[in-house]
Amino acid sequence: MIRTSDVWWKNAVLYCLDVETFSDKGFRGCTERIDHLHALGVTCVWLMPFYPTPERDDGYDITDFYAVDPRLGSLGDFVEFVRSARDRGMRVIADLVVNHTSDQHPWFHDPTKRDWYVWADEPQTDGPQGITFPDKENSLWEYSEEVGKYYLHRFYKHQPDLNVANPEVRDEIARIMGFWMELGLSGFRVDAVPFLLEHNDAADAMSLPNPHDYLTDLRAFINRRNGEGVLLGEVNLPYKDTMAYYGQGVGDELTMCFDFVGMQAMYLALARQSSGPLAKALQERPQPPRDGHWATFVRNHDELTLDKLPEDERQEVFDAFGPDPSMQLYGRGLRRRLPSMLNGDYRRIRMVYSLLFSLPGTPVLFYGEEIGLVEDLSLEGRLAVRVPMDWEAAGRQRHSPDSLLTWMRRLIESYRECPELAWGTYQVLDVGDPCVFAHRADCDGGTVIAVHNFADRAVPVELKVKGVLTDVLTGDGCDAKLELGPYDCRWFRLTDK
Repeated sequence: MIRTSDVWWKNAVLYCLDVETFSDKGFRGCTERIDHLHALGVTCVWLMPFYPTPERDDGYDITDFYAVDPRLGSLGDFVEFVRSARDRGMRVIADLVVNHTSDQHPWFHDPTKRDWYVWADEPQTDGPQGITFPDKENSLWEYSEEVGKYYLHRFYKHQPDLNVANPEVRDEIARIMGFWMELGLSGFRVDAVPFLLEHNDAADAMSLPNPHDYLTDLRAFINRRNGEGVLLGEVNLPYKDTMAYYGQGVGDELTMCFDFVGMQAMYLALARQSSGPLAKALQERPQPPRDGHWATFVRNHDELTLDKLPEDERQEVFDAFGPDPSMQLYGRGLRRRLPSMLNGDYRRIRMVYSLLFSLPGTPVLFYGEEIGLVEDLSLEGRLAVRVPMDWEAAGRQRHSPDSLLTWMRRLIESYRECPELAWGTYQVLDVGDPCVFAHRADCDGGTVIAVHNFADRAVPVELKVKGVLTDVLTGDGCDAKLELGPYDCRWFRLTDK
């Protein structure tokens, strides 16, 4: 029997923030801003890396997994932030970045920990997934004068990969997780999961029989430490391959996986002003184990990757939302935020976020989305979207009934009041016009129907349902025949009377 409290993430609202850009006062400043998140309706905060770092990869190059970077505060400041969040009913998770370390980490220069990294006498092949940052690197292997061998780096050359096939490394990762959970974390967003497991074959003598056994161990560990713990995995693979990371249908590995395929299909649908690509993706999306879930999102903290779209479809999205090469990155993604991509069209922006909170899955926001924060293309690479939070804009929008912030609050409140969206089964509906995406969610006798117009023209819609429709956002009764305005969106509750 699964208790609802153990799967709190099923109907959570996650909010990703970078301590450095969310507040110029570090963790203390984030604690001062905690009521903004509470008022928005956030139930779980996801912290991007806050550990000591030389800052060559925005904190993902870590030199100490057991401390807070002095620029951002102290361990005490971290605990105060977690406690303040808990006081307001919010959990906190953090990035678990254990695929690699910084090359300045003491482990990398400790001769007794040489086997903690992946070495080869000669550079090996670069693997099926290729080079992650082709604009900066031309190989996944770098020669170390200190060691006289080549080390693997799936990302930048200053980020040597850890050898998770080594049991000492696995034990150390467990200690890291236990340390932060003792300080109040409710789990982790696991960085680069496929890369974390893939290079066990590079250390033949120490390879794990089944790399997925390691994820099973991590899940078991957090469950022993904290029954409510969550592992949210960054697994950017096709649906079929992603399912293996839940635990082959058993549900004993990752708790949630980001729906990268659905996100990319959504942008293709927006570019075409047709719901077809998104409807197709959701119809093909496998069902996770009963205690697993998909995490849905509009964008994350990296480039808006479109790598799962064929080249011609990717170009459609580029043409629609990032035609200038300066807006693109690595030939596979966009370094833009949504309001800029949609040219500030408030109707369309509202519709996209209505879609996010009505889609089956756990919605994840990237800081600033609630106020329409835009990118800064003068910043390098991915940093273009990791701009400082605009607290003046947040203040202006806080009491404005027509602001995006107010709209997001309404959506989150409505989402929390519609358990069918999180817990129910879903079905894509055919309403006769490809511009309209309609779906229903059913759970314990309750039904919610959401309709979204992807087009810039009005569309008549007939919902072929039996019963009484009530607008979730306004409480007004509705007819099954209605007209959706350009980029309009509506949620309905269906009852017998």
